[in-house]
Amino acid sequence: MENFDLDYALKQFPDVLKAVPMTLLVATVSLLLGFVFGLLISLCRTYKVPVLSQLGALYVSFIRGTPMLVQIYVIFFGTPMLIDYLNKQFGWGLNPYGISPLVYALLAFTVNTSAYQSETIRSALQSTEAGQMEAALSIGMTVRQALFRIIAPQAFLIALPVYGNLFIGLIKGTSLAFAVKVIEIMATTRIIAGGDYRFLEMYIDAAIVYWVLCFLVERLFVLLEKRFSRHEKVMP
Repeated sequence: MENFDLDYALKQFPDVLKAVPMTLLVATVSLLLGFVFGLLISLCRTYKVPVLSQLGALYVSFIRGTPMLVQIYVIFFGTPMLIDYLNKQFGWGLNPYGISPLVYALLAFTVNTSAYQSETIRSALQSTEAGQMEAALSIGMTVRQALFRIIAPQAFLIALPVYGNLFIGLIKGTSLAFAVKVIEIMATTRIIAGGDYRFLEMYIDAAIVYWVLCFLVERLFVLLEKRFSRHEKVMP
């Protein structure tokens, strides 16, 4: 520990904090977009939509069975090739090489989290009482009305703790965005450490920042869970 420079770590800490907005941007936007696609996949699988249900199951299996870093590289190198192919097929004039690294990162993390969110949503929907949908239909509600007025609020409360874990996982997972040149917390840490070869100091800075962020997110979801569960009756 004689070579550990605490003053250096403290001095560089503000520079690491400057990367927090980018980390939160990637994690938050990916979570929201992933929710949209995850919801669609989960509904198709829950209500056994022909073809789409099988495709959704295959998609979830593939994403959950491959490393996140591999998915990032596939999207990073595969997207320009796909755009080139579409340009040739349809006569488009899209520039496949002018895409921002942030777009690749958001796309990769959205693809990844949508698979996990679909399973979370599907489990939450299946955990609600099955007879509630039949009861709602019997009083004249449509499937859509019953889903959003009765089933969804209950499923939301069930899924909320899991979403806290998903968001924390996304925050930590953004450290892989450096692979596509997105300058987030881990990228900033490596860049600074590479200049002075003070890797331990910078990694400790990064660890502290990630820990604080995840702790705050954890507390936020605990508060949300308490707020939305106030209506539930406390069992004696």
